[in-house]
Amino acid sequence: MSLAPLLNAPFAIQLHAFAAMAAFVLGLVQFAAPKGTLPHRTLGFIWFALMLTVAISSFWIHEIRLWRDWSPIHLISIYVLTMIPMAIYFAHRHNIRGHARTVIGIFIGGLIIAGLFTFVPGRIMHAVAFGN
Repeated sequence: MSLAPLLNAPFAIQLHAFAAMAAFVLGLVQFAAPKGTLPHRTLGFIWFALMLTVAISSFWIHEIRLWRDWSPIHLISIYVLTMIPMAIYFAHRHNIRGHARTVIGIFIGGLIIAGLFTFVPGRIMHAVAFGN
């Protein structure tokens, strides 16, 4: 394992990857921690900011081009960008079930599923984890 491929990548990819890794770790902390507390809300806003960074930065990454500059993974970014306001809306309305389901969906879709695609041979994170 070596971070060299990631550190040699363009800035958009570095920003995207490091924000995604931070969001993944913080998301796990949030799932394990008590809900409804001030720390939960504070870390939740940080998590949302990280996820916005992940989603927005993806639009400057064009490694896979199925539709001109875009790939199906960019659809996940659109999903994340539309679901974050819904998750915040549910939290403000005290709709705990809606908030939880939305945040879990963002975590699974935006981090787990999209993250698995980064480990496909030939991609930067594959080189980071397994070498060339």
